[in-house]
Amino acid sequence: MAQQSTETDWVSRFADEVIAEAERRAPGKMASGAPAPGTADASAPVIVCASGLSPSGPIHLGNLREVMTPHLVADEIRRRGYTVRHLISWDDYDRYRKVPAGVAGIDESWAEHIGKPLTSVPAPAGSAYPNWAEHFKAAMIEALAELGVEYDGISQTEQYTSGAYREQILHAMRHRAKIDAILGQYRTKKGPAKKSQKPVDEAELEAAEGSGAASEDDGSGGSSGYFPYKPYCGQCEKDLTTVTAYDDETTELSYTCTACGFGETVRLSEFDRGKLVWKVDWPMRWAYEGVVFEPSGVDHSSPGSSFVVGGQIVREIFDGAQPIGPMYAFVGISGMAKMSSSKGGVPTPGDALKIMEAPLLRWLYARRKPNQSFKIAFDQEIQRLYDEWDKLAGKVADGAAQPADEAAYVRAVGTAAGPLPTTPRPLPYRTLASVMDITAGHDEQTLRILSDLDPDNPVTSLDVTRPRLDRAEYWITTQVPADQRTVVRDAPDEELLATLDEQARGSLRLLLDGLDDHWSLDGLTTLVYGVPKVQAGLEPDAKPTPELKAAQRAFFALLYHLLVGRDTGPRLPTLLLAVGADRVRKLLGG
Repeated sequence: MAQQSTETDWVSRFADEVIAEAERRAPGKMASGAPAPGTADASAPVIVCASGLSPSGPIHLGNLREVMTPHLVADEIRRRGYTVRHLISWDDYDRYRKVPAGVAGIDESWAEHIGKPLTSVPAPAGSAYPNWAEHFKAAMIEALAELGVEYDGISQTEQYTSGAYREQILHAMRHRAKIDAILGQYRTKKGPAKKSQKPVDEAELEAAEGSGAASEDDGSGGSSGYFPYKPYCGQCEKDLTTVTAYDDETTELSYTCTACGFGETVRLSEFDRGKLVWKVDWPMRWAYEGVVFEPSGVDHSSPGSSFVVGGQIVREIFDGAQPIGPMYAFVGISGMAKMSSSKGGVPTPGDALKIMEAPLLRWLYARRKPNQSFKIAFDQEIQRLYDEWDKLAGKVADGAAQPADEAAYVRAVGTAAGPLPTTPRPLPYRTLASVMDITAGHDEQTLRILSDLDPDNPVTSLDVTRPRLDRAEYWITTQVPADQRTVVRDAPDEELLATLDEQARGSLRLLLDGLDDHWSLDGLTTLVYGVPKVQAGLEPDAKPTPELKAAQRAFFALLYHLLVGRDTGPRLPTLLLAVGADRVRKLLGG
């Protein structure tokens, strides 16, 4: 990537900050300067960027921003030759909170599993995966591979049940009074709620569950009621437990389960069936992994939220540093409200990759700063989006793109590991969608139409138009309502043809007379726009006037009615090519 392409884009600015922070943490140990791309100093500290995903249900396009933001920054750092690690923590040891709506094969009977770890909940019926978490992780893993995201995945179930965090858990329990005091600074006070106050989030409620109000340090290194650790029940596996006692010396912990009544006393130094509550767990992991960069959603960045509280806990309890953590805004879908992973039916990265190529999806996340919200189009807007993408590609090729735009494009089409797969002959998406609409996926007819788009450089194989052709076909067949699909008439509309005045008949004659000489996409574009101009006594390249535009609209509406029986349809030049010259003549009364 040319240096001027990265100077003004947000990814490079964050990469600069992350490298500087890594140098601050390990003075003199980072690789000096910027090594050549593809090289790295194996002795230098690893720069850690992190993401966290909960496979509590379909992992949607809003969650993808949690991954793409650190991915792009980590990839830029890697391009500069530094050793970088992008961690994705699969929060699969989180509790199963509620039955998501809209997930196939799931009904209210799954409510019996609420409170269990996600890895202890059965997968939806018919799944090839062993549990709920693995089922929903699988689709995301496949999408990330297609998007070229290089990462190290960490299962929190494996981390907790293997005892990897045992010392951190014991440390947190020894310092529970101090943690409680920190959390107490942010808890909503009782009494009339003020507009500026936010409700205590679920994680904090769970942290304090059963403890009542925070009590003062009793001098033994802990408080009498607050415990930052939640065991999963040894009988029903649920986290509906209350810690009733803990001894710092012996690490004996007693708990009871409110769900099944089971209770036991265990040695926490040997016990691996539980986890730290969220507001303690997250900063513990920052320190444990040495995270330098991890973004968070706007819901984690407000005063008193997990990121803010975590910053104090990581410093004062775990002797670590809070990562650089930009806030990222929500991602929406055209025509849909803000997404929530607890609700079924929300589009996932896999859904988006069925209708758009991976570089385009990467570009949507790369071109917007994290704090800028944006929408991903599943409707007609995707055609305009592709037009914009193709226009940018042309500017980059010509050296005419703005530096930030070029940087976003370069980050979209490849990573430090190399370029992503692309369509060899990227024909306009709207053209491909129109052709697939008309041909209903018939390969021979599709190839005939595409070969006529540019007779001087004809398409000789559909393979050169893939995967874009396949994405356009999937979009037109799954996202466009049946009543908006294009069906070419079988026979002329004799009734309409009989009612045409001489002006309308003359316009059809001009079109039919020019078909042979203009049989290409560009030629037919000139022809259909030129017919009303010629009728008005103007040259075919005359600038349109309001009157001329009105005449063009009327002419286009006439053609659509005669060809497809509607007021509108695919772009007329594409439609004419798709219908074929002989059939056009028949339907237009020629």
